[in-house]
Amino acid sequence: MYAIQWLRSLFFIGQMYLAMFVMALYYIPRTIINNDYAFHAVHAYCNWVRWTASWMVGLKSEIRGEVPSDEVLVASKHQSFFDIIMIVSAVPRPKFIMKAVLKYAPILGWFGQKIGCVPVERGKRGAAIKKMVEDVTSGKALPGQLIIFPQGTRVAAGAHLPYKVGAAVLHQQTGQPVVPTATNVGVFWPRHGIYRKPGLAVLEFLPTIQPVSGAELDTAAFTKQLEEIIEPASNRLMEEAGFKV
Repeated sequence: MYAIQWLRSLFFIGQMYLAMFVMALYYIPRTIINNDYAFHAVHAYCNWVRWTASWMVGLKSEIRGEVPSDEVLVASKHQSFFDIIMIVSAVPRPKFIMKAVLKYAPILGWFGQKIGCVPVERGKRGAAIKKMVEDVTSGKALPGQLIIFPQGTRVAAGAHLPYKVGAAVLHQQTGQPVVPTATNVGVFWPRHGIYRKPGLAVLEFLPTIQPVSGAELDTAAFTKQLEEIIEPASNRLMEEAGFKV
């Protein structure tokens, strides 16, 4: 059974990248004319991946909670590429702070910049936050939902990595609400490797944290607050999926 599921996973991954290429051929000319097509493209692709995962490898997916549609910061648990797929499929105007090297990635990098992602050199996350704050406050940034991963990278299911202050600084400097987001996708779609496990991957938007008017934000305390909200919720979802935390 493992070998069969592995082969199904391999086929799924192959068609996933083929679909990216085919959709790029369709959407790139349209995006050059009208940038809004970039958002049509990323939504179409992410919905395709979710749909094909459901019947090719038996990995179904579900969005819970109130999907944010205003200008907010989405502070999400990040376990694999699939949580990115799920967030982007759900929110209307997604954008990320992304590794600078990704802007050179075929297709992904080009569309990433078209939807307003901010490339940053590894180790210079502070510079990215500063630029994002400047763009938001000056009106240069495209409106939408800025997705940030407080732990800074993908974290395997059950593993722990300290939360960084980036989300707190953005929240403080932009005054935008923060939507903590939990997930269990790493149980089924690991950070590395081909095998995809069948089951129900869940991404849950948790209650929004509103900015505190007239108060100085303690970034360390806010970062701890995010961790105390996201980690137990993600653990709950992983346990629901049968993973022992």
